Amino acid sequence: MGCLFVGFTVGYPTLGDRVAESGEMLPTNNNPPPSTSQLIELTGIGRVFGAFTALSDVTLSLPPGRIGLLGPNGAGKSTLLKILMGLIPPSSGTGRVLDQQLGGDGDSEGNWRLRRLIGFMPEADSLVPGLTGVEYVGLAGELYGMPRREAQRRAHEVLSYLELEEARYRRVEEYSAGMKQRAKLAQALVHDPPVLLLDEPTSGLDPAGRDAMLRLVTALSTDHGKSVILSTHLLADVEAVCERVVIMAGGRVRGQGIVSELCARRQDRFRLRVHGDPAGFRTELLGAGVQLLEDNGHGEWRVAVPPGWANLSFFKLADAHSAVIRVLAPDDETLEELFLRTVGN
Repeated sequence: MGCLFVGFTVGYPTLGDRVAESGEMLPTNNNPPPSTSQLIELTGIGRVFGAFTALSDVTLSLPPGRIGLLGPNGAGKSTLLKILMGLIPPSSGTGRVLDQQLGGDGDSEGNWRLRRLIGFMPEADSLVPGLTGVEYVGLAGELYGMPRREAQRRAHEVLSYLELEEARYRRVEEYSAGMKQRAKLAQALVHDPPVLLLDEPTSGLDPAGRDAMLRLVTALSTDHGKSVILSTHLLADVEAVCERVVIMAGGRVRGQGIVSELCARRQDRFRLRVHGDPAGFRTELLGAGVQLLEDNGHGEWRVAVPPGWANLSFFKLADAHSAVIRVLAPDDETLEELFLRTVGN
């Protein structure tokens, strides 16, 4: 797979070096991207549709890498992606993506340059019935401003990399769900953008197809230097791929940070494995202000302790009720718990 991709990443000159078939010079494609330490910088971004507020005071500063945009349906994720691509203007606030200013006019030259830095994989199928896979991906390349011959060459290369080589001459409506998702990823990659915006890329996939898609997304970042913004409501997808996460709900950013740090061990959370008769021990723990978070029915608990709690108290209370603590260990908060706690605030 890696060998097929070498020509894809290295052999593609910038669009500014080309001349269109009509003889007109194509607009400059900033590829590689402008030199900047930040992928996204947004200040006070808002978006209203009539009386409905889709986004409110979104302020973010995110470095390149793999970023999860996590939130339930209606959180404002899709609206934010459209603003990042320059498809719709913000109602308020300012922002930059790869040092390109977000414009107010969808047809402005600035937004045109911005879109050529971004590959977008939509949640909806967005496939064109009647086109073969290679025609569909080649058409996307032309829409990004590539000459037709170059777009077709690149379409073959990308489809081979995504293991759709044998299906490239089949009509896209005949593809399986997994093949359709890969075709959508291919059209996002055809112009070799430095940034990929992926909207629910595992939608409709079975477990094996989902794992394969997540591995592809990770490889595109780690092996080929793409920055990825993964928009999803699936916590497991973020945990599998992303280095950072932005949690959204109700059109607002509710939390953000490095996944490993956000899910770090908390000083007030513990896992216990208790042998003997734990009923009286559990009752006294609850009376002392300890919160039982999880009980699997086999003597394994997850608990949260009150401020000032001394761990020696676990053993004293257990001994008083003929229970034996076999395991006492700090507990990690899962991303799901972090999400529920953050959105619930």
